[in-house]
Amino acid sequence: MPERKKTKGEMTVREAGHRGGEKVKEERGHEFFSEIGKKGGETVLKERGPEFYSEIGHKGGEKGGEATKEKYGPEFYSEIGHKGGQKVRDLIERGKQVEEE
Repeated sequence: MPERKKTKGEMTVREAGHRGGEKVKEERGHEFFSEIGKKGGETVLKERGPEFYSEIGHKGGEKGGEATKEKYGPEFYSEIGHKGGQKVRDLIERGKQVEEE
């Protein structure tokens, strides 16, 4: 979507949103966004239910699980699972270090 030309003193909606988000982050901290994101996710999950996510994961098309399996093969899932496990282990270790300090 092409952005319209601005005159002096104007900003795009995108710029305004970015500046507003930065201001909120400055005032409330990064954790605020994590907290509201988690709350929003919980609300949506309750509304749609786990079956909804299971269904879209199996649908074909660009973002479906079956299309991903066809494109990358089953090894892909093993690889990303391993990476995720490594990330979790690293995060747990970092959390333990912070607690010790």
